[in-house]
Amino acid sequence: MRPAAIGLVLLTALPARAAHEFDERDLAKGRSLYVEQCATCHGANLEGQPNWRTRDENGVLPAPPHDETGHTWHHDNTLLFEYTKLGGAEALAARGVTGFKSGMPAFSGEISDDEIRDILAYIQSTWPERIQEIQRGRNPPH
Repeated sequence: MRPAAIGLVLLTALPARAAHEFDERDLAKGRSLYVEQCATCHGANLEGQPNWRTRDENGVLPAPPHDETGHTWHHDNTLLFEYTKLGGAEALAARGVTGFKSGMPAFSGEISDDEIRDILAYIQSTWPERIQEIQRGRNPPH
């Protein structure tokens, strides 16, 4: 079985999570892990790379911002988790979107599921309350 298929098998076993799944996470640890694992591409202040809406010569979009100016908050927690764990192309393929060229690598071998959740909780904690409310509405009820 290919490693990608293993990741999909594991994810299908995960229950859907509601908006509050990131409540009471370790935000300090999430921030530290973000700086360590994510800031190189997504920016120290979650600002993303320049021209993040314009594909490069290989058809890959630069890393988007994770602050309120980006689109991270447009997505439900499950997709954000899968995108981080599996990488962009595989996470979207699991939802039926194929052929998407993504620069987002898989972090499944680098950081644990709990660490991914701490990072996502940290990112969400930086959004204005209005944006947090909108994003919470994109998640299934508990």
